[in-house]
This record gives sequence, C-alpha cells and structure tokens, in this order.
Amino acid sequence: MTRFVKKALADIRSNRFLNFITIITISLSILVVSVFMLFFENASRIIEAWNQGGRAIVYLEKEFSMDMLPDLKVKIQGLGEIDEMRFIPKAQALEKLKKEMSSRTEFFQTLKTNPLPDAIEIRMKSHGSFEQVQAFAGKIAALELVENVEYGQGWLGRFLNVFNLFKMTGYAMCSLFLLIALFITANTVRLAFYSRRLEVEIMRLVGATEGFIKTPFYVEGLFQGFFGGVLGLVILLSGYLTISSGIAENLAAYVYIDIRFLSMGAILTIILSSTFLGWFGCYLSLKQILK
Repeated sequence: MTRFVKKALADIRSNRFLNFITIITISLSILVVSVFMLFFENASRIIEAWNQGGRAIVYLEKEFSMDMLPDLKVKIQGLGEIDEMRFIPKAQALEKLKKEMSSRTEFFQTLKTNPLPDAIEIRMKSHGSFEQVQAFAGKIAALELVENVEYGQGWLGRFLNVFNLFKMTGYAMCSLFLLIALFITANTVRLAFYSRRLEVEIMRLVGATEGFIKTPFYVEGLFQGFFGGVLGLVILLSGYLTISSGIAENLAAYVYIDIRFLSMGAILTIILSSTFLGWFGCYLSLKQILK
C-alpha cells in the first residue's frame, strides 16, 4: 500500500496544476455544503431550544388590579404547560426600561404618565413544534383581562420561513456543487490516465492486474477529496471566526446569540464525504476508460 501512496503523491506533484484545480473545486463545493450545514445546525438548535421552554410575556388590560392577580394566575396555571410565572408591575417595567434606554434617548425626560401595562412573565414547558407554542399562546390570549401575548411570534415565524426556504435552496445548491466537483474530479483522473497511457500499456503487457493499475488512481482521488474537504473547512472556519465575532460585538447589547461551529460529527461526515467524492469521481472515470 505504501508503494501506491508514493505513486499517487508523485502523480499529484507531476500534474500540479490539474490536481490544484481539482482540490480547489472540491474545496469550494465542500465550502458551500458546509455553509448550509452550519446554518442548519445553528438554526435547528435555536428552534429546539425555543420549543424546549420558550419565554412569553402576557400583557394585561388597563382594568386589571392587584386583587385580580391570584385568580388570573390560577387560570393561567390551569392551562398547564407552565414552568415558571412572575408578575411584573408596570412601574417596575418602566424603571427597567429607563435604565436600559435612558442613555440613548431623551424621551423619558418628557414622559409624565406610565404607558406600559402590567404583565406576567411565564416560562413554557417543552413543545414539539412552533405550532404547539402558537396554540398554547392563543389559549392564554383568550383569557379575561389578557390584552396580548408576546412570545417572539413575529421574528420566530419569519425565521422559520427563511429556514425552510434556505433548506430547499441548500439541497439544490449542494447537489449542484457536488455534481460539479464530481465532474471535475472524473475529468482530472481521465487526463492523468491519458498522460500515463503508455505506462499503463506496458504494465498490461508485463501482466499487471487491473487492480494494480487502478489503485494509484484511486489513492490519488482519495487524496484530492480529503485535501479538498479539509481546505473547504479551513476556509469556513476562518470566515466563521471573523463573522461570528463581529455579530457578537454588534448585537451583544440587544440579544443573546450563541453561534457555534460545526459539531465534530458534522466535520467528520464532511471530510469522509469529500474523500468518497474524490474516490467516486475516479471510479466513474476509470470505469469508462478501462472497459
């Protein structure tokens, strides 16, 4: 096996330009696939975390008074699916808002009355889907004295729409780029074979088996796929470190965003898939040539 590896590396060095183009093509294809996988992993984790216990704010009507609170809490608790519940007086909510926003606006200096409603903050139990969260929030909104329920339905609904659209686009783009990489790899092997046609004919004349002739090409395809996959992941990691740090700095004051890189399982899957892609391109090419 060592001989085949040395032969494959020698062929890569002797055809540097062709192999460089192949590795770059594979790396770009893997980069596109990895970008979609990175988005899917983080988006799925955000959705799962929300379904496992979303936070909601129940805004109360103006007619609400403190003596109505115990009865309202019992009604909300009676709906089930509640882990925690905390009453937030409108005076407390206004003070908190002033502390967070006073340095950014002079609006509070002219404010004479409190425009905020009393509210109840609740932590919902685990749900299987966003639709179940919507249904439960609708039950709370239907209660007497409840004016509105805010649980991120706006941004989460838009996020799910973008996620589904991105998923369909991702499948199509990934398939296209993988096919392009497969085509380039197969043609590189074909050119490498033709450049060594005389050598292959001599090997056949002296009795070399088909497996002995093909193995160096297969090893070369494995190397191309492996190096292409690693290079694509390195490019993705560089972009991830740059972009994620910028997002964290700009949005840290407004919202908590936990963006993570690909899991080890996903990284290994990508590298193995890329390596197989290099081998399979070689296999298809040799199958046509050595009929």
